[in-house]
Amino acid sequence: MELAQVRLLVSDFGTCYRFYADVLGLKPQSGAERGPYEKFAPPGGSAGIALQDRAMMAEVLGEVGEPASGHRSLVVLRVDDLDAYCEGVTERGGVLVHGPAPMTERMRVAHLKDPEGNLVELQEWLLLRG
Repeated sequence: MELAQVRLLVSDFGTCYRFYADVLGLKPQSGAERGPYEKFAPPGGSAGIALQDRAMMAEVLGEVGEPASGHRSLVVLRVDDLDAYCEGVTERGGVLVHGPAPMTERMRVAHLKDPEGNLVELQEWLLLRG
């Protein structure tokens, strides 16, 4: 078994697409800016984050489901230089809600929210430093 992706169901596909592509700098697989589906990949690693239009999934399942409330998901991305990455994210319109700050003696983190309120955690693993 292999984890193929984590998929987020979104209502405003275009806005979320631009956030993951333009603000976070993830590479879209096909360039489907209007959806209803797109997978994004970081420059390294095999895991991906996908967006799917919530209405499309409602058609598949025959139900809309409960409206999202509170923090229901957390997307985690590891970066080599947290400060530099956060600087780039804010220059591209992202708004940090926390950090960069130590989380443990081995990790620093920063948090922001995507346009639908999903939390994104940016991690820098200090253990990997010499």
